[in-house]
Amino acid sequence: MSARAQSLRFIVRMEDLDRVTSSPVHESAQLRALELLGLDWDAAVVRQSDRFALYDAAIGQLVEQGRTYDCYCTRREIREASSAPQGARTAEGVYPGTCRTLSRRQRADFVAQGRQPALRLDAGNATVVIEIVDDIVGPYAAAIDDVVLRRNDRVPAYNLAVVVDDAAQGVAEVVRGDDLLSSTPRQVMLQRLLARPTPRYRHIPMVLGADGVRLAKRHGATTLTQLTALGAEPPQVLTILAVSLGLAEIGERVTPQLLVSRFELAALPSEPWVLPLNLQRSVT
Repeated sequence: MSARAQSLRFIVRMEDLDRVTSSPVHESAQLRALELLGLDWDAAVVRQSDRFALYDAAIGQLVEQGRTYDCYCTRREIREASSAPQGARTAEGVYPGTCRTLSRRQRADFVAQGRQPALRLDAGNATVVIEIVDDIVGPYAAAIDDVVLRRNDRVPAYNLAVVVDDAAQGVAEVVRGDDLLSSTPRQVMLQRLLARPTPRYRHIPMVLGADGVRLAKRHGATTLTQLTALGAEPPQVLTILAVSLGLAEIGERVTPQLLVSRFELAALPSEPWVLPLNLQRSVT
């Protein structure tokens, strides 16, 4: 709606870097759900799994800049290191650069243990804080840690991939859930290092269940496929989505075209929206 209201192109990108959870079946279901809701897009669907060469080229730029290093830490070691006191300038949960200054002997020991390294960005010894101004959230700042660029299974990391794709696809505006807000300063850092443009950001609050917890499988049917299997009609689901955005009233029949004509940034919620039990029951 935001794109259509501004006469921008709306594109669909499959962020299918996770080979375990991604599949053609999931992709087909997601695209079908958009179609059933009356949404269309203006370019061919792009799949990140097809674009490793682009990501590798971007990583190569950072390697040439001397801004990368191998990280041999396990997930447990990362959790322990990030939770330990690191000084006033390092935010809690930020990776403190444990492997940044490994000696040759230490690296050789990890290799001998059979550890495969991930590749990290060297953000510098002092914590860098980057601020963005989100169209919904407003000013937001976060410390930048040594973010992963390539995982230890050789798969490019999400933050690197979206920066490359946004630039390659000419993305001027990103609309997504505010669960990804904390990742945005990392992406801005990478945009600057790779000389890529920074789009506008609009982070939408999450939808919560009646228990006040983020809506998930435990609340029952949550996908359009599941809801229609239980008898819900796509127009009903579209209405609930519109209600959550302040663009429709409960029970009103709406279309994507009508919602585009009503779209106003000021109408969008700045707080999480709780799905009332009566609405949840009406579609399940």
